[in-house]
This record gives sequence, C-alpha cells and structure tokens, in this order.
Amino acid sequence: MKLELYQIDAFTEEIFHGNPACVVPLKNWLPDEILLKIARENAVAETAFFIDNGNTIHLRWFTPEIEMDLCGHATLATAHCLASILNYQSSRMVFQTRSGELTVEVKDGMYYMDFPSRMPEKSALPDIISQSLNIQPKEVFQSRDYVLVYESEEDIKNIKIERSVFDLINLDPGGVVVTAAGTDSDFVSRYFTPQSSILEDPVTGSAHCSLIPLWSSRLGKDKLFARQLSERGGELYCENKKERVIVAGKARTYSEGYFRIE
Repeated sequence: MKLELYQIDAFTEEIFHGNPACVVPLKNWLPDEILLKIARENAVAETAFFIDNGNTIHLRWFTPEIEMDLCGHATLATAHCLASILNYQSSRMVFQTRSGELTVEVKDGMYYMDFPSRMPEKSALPDIISQSLNIQPKEVFQSRDYVLVYESEEDIKNIKIERSVFDLINLDPGGVVVTAAGTDSDFVSRYFTPQSSILEDPVTGSAHCSLIPLWSSRLGKDKLFARQLSERGGELYCENKKERVIVAGKARTYSEGYFRIE
C-alpha cells in the first residue's frame, strides 16, 4: 500500500522552526497498531491521519507512544496540507475529533483553530514534579496539564528538567507547561511530556487551551500574542472566547512524499 506523507512545520513562517508534524491522508482507517507504528517511524511529536468525508474531515493524532485527545500543531499542519497542497476548496474546515468538532478558518496564510477552553484550577504541585525542576514555580494550576506559573520570562528560559525523575510521572495524556508574562509578547511557555520520546514539545497548541483563559483573566484582554521558548520556537496568535479559544498560527511545508506498508 502506497500512502502520501507530508511534513509541515507549524506555528512558524520558516522551515526548521515551529513544531514539525507529519500528515497522512487516508481513504479508510488502518488498524490502530499500524497507525501507531507509522507515527513511531515518522519520529516527530505528532502524526495526523485524516479522512476527508466531504462535509467533514475525520482527524486523529498519534505520538510515537499513544493516540492523543487533542493536538494543535498537527491540526494546523493538516489544515495547511489541505489548503496549500491538496487544493481544499473551502476556507473553512470542519474536523471530527476525540475532542469534538473543531473548525479551522484560513485567511491570508493564517490558520485560526477553534478549540475548547480548559481553564486550569488552583492545584498543589506533586513532589515528583517539584523534584524534577531546577526552579520552583510561584503558582500551580491544573487542567489536562499541570500549568506552572513563574516570575519571569528569564525563569522559563532557564528551566531544566531532571529527566530521570520527571519520567517517573504518569500524566497520560497530559504534560507540564511552564509559563510567565513575556517581555515582547503577552506570555511565554515551554511544554514537557514525561515518558515521551520527545521530552520538550517545540510548540504546543493544545496547552494554550489552558494558557489563553488563564492569561486573558490576568491581563484583562481577550486577544493575546504568545511565544513558546523551545529551541525551535513558535508564535501563536490567541483569542479568548469564554467556552472556546482561538489558537492561530502560520505553517510551512518541509517535505512531500510517499511511503509503503505491506
């Protein structure tokens, strides 16, 4: 069987930046174990598989380890693949996913993703997470992910993870996001996933489902600009809409090709 494969850098205007995702169009669903093996072979943070049903698009996301409930950068990459490579005829895309119906609007090279809001609640920091961090947060929240708020952007840049301790944490399918107010953005973040082949996710759209309502309430504004401070870096244009959030960004195609499975 010969399948198309596209690799796209999301939340960036340049290749080798943002978060790389692989996108695989399908006609019919393959067994989950095959989808997982393909994701492992691709060896990026997420591989998106989709079937275009006409009015809606069935979309699933796989890391090299598990199927995810929500993934921002691979959704953006899929929308970019459809719009810029596969000549999708509408500027509005409707995806059916494990997180319900998600829409993406395409305008002037920007992809506006309509995601569920996940306002985090005050929480205690588990000792195992605390022991894995070289700098301790000033506040702790939790939704799907633990959200650790720090004093400054410099703290976020300087955070180091003791992986031998961090990998003892079981947050399937969540992770730990560290965040602070930005110097040339409204807020910054980094995202870490325990027991994952990729410890630090370059740009994490789904984490902004919690970061947007949190920072919107703190800064008193609904439209925000965010940066993720990974080595590759990424830029996110955000809007708080109470029950929903808009997470927007750009993308660039890195590669187009095929692969075969027996």
